Amino acid sequence: MKHFIYFLLIFGFIASCNTNKTTASKKIDDEKMANQKLNDTVTIANDDLEYEIIIIEPGFNSWLVSQAKPEGYYSQQYLENRNYQYVIEWNQRVNQPSRFNPNLYELQIDYQNNIDYGYEVNYKLYNYFIFFQQRYKQRLGPYTPRI
Repeated sequence: MKHFIYFLLIFGFIASCNTNKTTASKKIDDEKMANQKLNDTVTIANDDLEYEIIIIEPGFNSWLVSQAKPEGYYSQQYLENRNYQYVIEWNQRVNQPSRFNPNLYELQIDYQNNIDYGYEVNYKLYNYFIFFQQRYKQRLGPYTPRI
């Protein structure tokens, strides 16, 4: 049985309605949005362990390629420790929608510290947390989010 860690974040994909738009330009805008959504979808999978994370976030893929530290820069243990701390804080915020923006913290993350998700899953999840904190000016732990 395959297990999934679903982590879907869709920000900035809400199109405003404008009655003056022509049907052709609306169709082009819809196609652009679909292409952007496809390009900004990052799937992180560890097929051996049957775990997967799907992140849909405008700009994350290009940020990951252009600004994140390269794979191998951090040890897996470092990434696991940080991810576990970030996940705890994230899930607490999901459970407090009156205190934290429910549009930012939509879904809980099922991340358990006793499971080895592999380097790639931990690397991309960690970098998503850094990206998220910088982009939305949030702080998920005692560390200043830096690249």
